Parts: sequence; structure tokens; C-alpha cells
Amino acid sequence: MSLALIGGPVLLAVVAGSVFAAESRDQSHPQGSRRASAQPTPAGKPDPNCTLLVPDQPLTAGGLATPYRLVATDPAQGPCHEANPNQSAFVEAAILTRDGKLTIYTPLVIDKGTRPAARTARPSVPNGSTVGIWFGFNSANLTLRTSGRSDSLAQGKCVNGLQKSVFGQFGYCNAPAFFRAANAQIAKRHLKVPTLGTAKDGLPCPTTRDFSVVDQDGSDNVVTHYLADAHGRIAQNNAASRAALKKAGQLANRGDRRHRHNGKTRSTTTSTPTDLANGSDNLLLTQFMDPALGCKPFTAPDQSSDGHAASALALDELSAAANQKAPIALVPQNDPMTLVDGHSSVAKTNAYRAGVNMPAVGARAGGDGAAFCTTLFRDPAGVQRIFKDKALFEQAPSPDPAAAPNLFAFLAARANQTFTNLGCNQLLGAADPVTLTTNADGLVTDAVLTPLGQTPPSATPTTSTSPSASPSTPSAGTSHGPTAPVTKAASPTSASASSPPQAQQSRGTHRYGT
Repeated sequence: MSLALIGGPVLLAVVAGSVFAAESRDQSHPQGSRRASAQPTPAGKPDPNCTLLVPDQPLTAGGLATPYRLVATDPAQGPCHEANPNQSAFVEAAILTRDGKLTIYTPLVIDKGTRPAARTARPSVPNGSTVGIWFGFNSANLTLRTSGRSDSLAQGKCVNGLQKSVFGQFGYCNAPAFFRAANAQIAKRHLKVPTLGTAKDGLPCPTTRDFSVVDQDGSDNVVTHYLADAHGRIAQNNAASRAALKKAGQLANRGDRRHRHNGKTRSTTTSTPTDLANGSDNLLLTQFMDPALGCKPFTAPDQSSDGHAASALALDELSAAANQKAPIALVPQNDPMTLVDGHSSVAKTNAYRAGVNMPAVGARAGGDGAAFCTTLFRDPAGVQRIFKDKALFEQAPSPDPAAAPNLFAFLAARANQTFTNLGCNQLLGAADPVTLTTNADGLVTDAVLTPLGQTPPSATPTTSTSPSASPSTPSAGTSHGPTAPVTKAASPTSASASSPPQAQQSRGTHRYGT
């Protein structure tokens, strides 16, 4: 996936599973609860609660080029390491000039006490520019904290949730001001948002506010990629970083007098840098669903990746605000990231919406959970579109081959879990309309959508032992006939909506599309 930003989509299917698998690690507590760190971390599980130390003046060129530092929120629960894909945190910035020019930049995240694997690229932030920053996390609860030398959170106008209730995997700095500036530039026609175009199914290309894209928590996380070397040091995803990591690996392979390496045997330090990516709704849309549907996302030059065109949360939300037609999926009040102690909160929902360019809760944008569930599972613009486009999605690679062999199976499993994670079963008094077929290895191989309110198919066992063939996965036999829906806890915050079926007994750390 390190090449996906510069035109390497073929490689995406090969390594995407490791990225999305990071989302599926089950944790013992829901997102949005700072009390999670007070509970002991299960033996062998990485600490799901980490903190980012925000550098001084984060909205300036110097602040953007200064690495954020990752630490454990509660050191007693174990360490946090950026190179661990189950704990990786990500930062993504958008820079808008006074004349409407828009670029992307990805500030680096490193472990506290370490140095970057390569020098960070210094961005250009012309005078009068407006900068917005967004955060993503591959585990449960990410907290933002000042660097200690100054009140960097106040300098950046950073929002991490509501009082002591964090969003979970999400946060932002100066996002409302960025979107106000961008919307003003759009109104003046200085900034142009491209139209969506028409998908292969004859419908408009989807956005992050399309009911066929959203799940339990839409518009979350970012599209950032980092590189990690064999020692766990992190670098931005660009040519200079790759060259620096390659050179460092070659030097290490020569050995030294102490280790007396012969210089010929391949050293582990010369291995290809590990790509770290933040599984998100945005990445799912722009790098998986869009290609399958023949669509193209809104992109801008990425200053931290050699100026290559890249998508980003900010761009996706600007596109969605400009192009999405009714029904429009706005963050609902039953979104797990907007809950406070398991209860809905208008204030926290509004705080989240402000960071993703959405209107506050009101008469026309109330965020009613039951209405959201109904549209998602009953309207043709919702989950029905996934099943309508089954043939297209079955030919597309899966974000997590360990859970589903193709994109359709992945999206179907995600929809199945979303129904319970949003509490739709309780709000609507209906059974989960998405019935999954799994093989003996637990992979989702097929799915059936039953009209909402009707009885799902009867459970019958499946006998296949491997997933059906797809261009991006190993060939194998196909299982037939519906099986029992994957069982889950019946709480809106019980599991991750994009975690593998076997991880549903407790809340997943990430939901892909969540």
C-alpha cells in the first residue's frame, strides 16, 4: 500500500489485509470512554488506549513538520508503539491558501524518546492560509495532550471529544475554521470541488455520506500512510524516506567489528519498509469501492509525498457536502463515537459533526438513530446498493482477506455487524436483515439481504473449507446456502462493524468505514 498513493493499486490487494486486520482487534471497552484505561489490559493484548503529544504551534509549517509523539495513556497498562499496527496513530492535515489552493500534508507520528527514520518534509504554508488537522487510530481510544512546553492544544484549537469522553479513534484541530474557509472559497469559485460522475451501476458515485458507504460511525479516521523500518522507527511515505531507509538497511547489512557480519547474508534490517495505514471509511471508499465502481475521488497534491495526488478526509467531506443528494447520511446520535457512558449526547454529536463539515443537530438534521437505521437498511440507496452491485464488488479485492475473500463479502459482513453496533435491532424491533454464509475457516463467502422486518433465512451449516475465488484472493471452492447470521452482543457499542466475524464478541478497535 506504500505505492498506492503513487499509482500502485495492484499491490493494494496483496497487503491490505494487514491494514484492515488492525481494526478488528477486540477490546474490552467501547470507544468514547476514557475510563477504558483504568481497566487492566488482557494478557498478550496491546494497550488499546494511547495518547498523542501535540507539538507546539501545530498549525504552522514548523509545527506540521515536527513529529507527534505516541505514549501510553496509562503506562501501567503497557506501552504504545507506532510501529505496532494495532496501536498506530495517524495525522492528516489540509492547507488552504487565501486564493483557494488546496494541498495535503501528513505530519509524522513517532514513539516518544525516538527519532524519525528519515527527515520530515517541510511543508509550505503561505501567509493567510488556513490549516486543519485530523487524527485516526487503529486501536480503541486516542487522547490528545499538549507537548508540555506550551498549550499546543489551545494553539491548534484541538478537539478530542467532550470533556472526559473522547471520541475514540478520532480527533481534530482547527477543522471548523478550515471548513468555513473552504466553503467560502467554494462559494467564490476559487476552490472547485469536482462532480461525482456516474458509477458502473448507473448511479452517482458514492461519497462518505452515501448510505451505501456508511456504517456504525461514518466520516472517521484518515487516509494517512507511514513507513516503518525494522527497528520500529517511522518515516513519511515519500521517495526521500524510502531512499534513507534503504541506505540505512544497506549500511546495517555490512555489519561491524562487534557483530562481524559477513556483508553477504541478507540482514533483517534490509527488508522492505513496513507500510502503516489507517483503515477508515475514507480509505475504504477511495481505494476499494471507488475503483470497483469506476469512480475517482477528490484529490489534491500531497506535500509530504512528493506532490502526488492524494485523497484525504477533508477532501472527502468537501465532496460529500457539495455533491451528496438525499438521503444524506449525517453522523447520528447513536454513533458509538458520540456516546457518553453509553448514552446519546447532542453536544458530543455536534462536536464530532463540526470536525467533518456537517450541520449541527436540528430539525432537518436531527440524527435520529431509528431513522438512520431505517434508511440504511430499507432505502434502495443504502445497503441494498451493495447487494445490487454484488457482481462488481465480488471482482474487487477485500480490505481484509482474513475476514472475507472479496469486497462484497467484506461489505456484507460490515453491514451485518453495523445493524447491532448501532442498536438497530432494539430501535427497530427487527432482526438483522443481513445473513452471512461462512466457511469452515470462518471467512464470509456470501450473504443474503432480507427485507427489513421479515424473517431472515433459516440457518443451515456450510461445508466449504475455503473462500470462493476472486481476482485478488486464492482460488477455492464456493460455499452454498445461507447459514446462521454471525452472533454478536446486542449493544450498540458491542463490536466493530468491520471486524472479522470471529471478533464480534467485544468491541473492535476499528470498523473500516467506521
